[in-house]
Amino acid sequence: MTTPKQMLVSAMSEAEAIEGAKQGDSECFETLYKLHKRRVYSLCLRMTGNVEAAEGRTQDAFLQLHRKIGSFRGESAFSTWLHRIAVNVVLMELRKKGLPAVSLEEVLQPIEEGGVQKDFGCQDQNLSGSIDRLVLERAIENLPPGYRIIFVLLDVEGYEHNEIAEMLGCSVGNSKSQLHKARTKLREVLKVTRAENNRRKAPQIERAAIMANGHGSRAASTAA
Repeated sequence: MTTPKQMLVSAMSEAEAIEGAKQGDSECFETLYKLHKRRVYSLCLRMTGNVEAAEGRTQDAFLQLHRKIGSFRGESAFSTWLHRIAVNVVLMELRKKGLPAVSLEEVLQPIEEGGVQKDFGCQDQNLSGSIDRLVLERAIENLPPGYRIIFVLLDVEGYEHNEIAEMLGCSVGNSKSQLHKARTKLREVLKVTRAENNRRKAPQIERAAIMANGHGSRAASTAA
């Protein structure tokens, strides 16, 4: 049976839940967990590409939240602050396992006077066309961890470069540069994937053509 307090907790706003959680109210923290667990899990899953790892990193992120919520000052959106914790948890795990990650410390090369300005932050039409969703998901999973994280945050989760820079502790220029490299790498992965798919389909198409020709010949013989 639902108690009056539980009814109040379920009806409270995020801001009220945050303040209550800061005071150590477990039900307020549970409210925050219910509000954000799905999005945090989705973020972790896309960054890790592994269900088990995503579940573990989601739990780690909320454990970190429980420890650090008293330091939240409201200078950014709570979701951004929480997702920064989740991103850092994933990055720490990658470093711990020694997995190859792309550095986020690289700076943009200065553009020569009169040179072409590259807008790394604009939408990439080559990646926004009619690509099979499953193929794209698998291609994202095959990106190196650092590239995958920056691509997921902007092109999948919809964060702005300034938000990503805040999450990852880098400059907006770094974020744009890394996104450009991530998209380039993704196009390479998709190109290889398509080539492999075409090679797999070629024998099937050939067998289908042979069968079709055989059926056609038998049909012609029967008619004669």
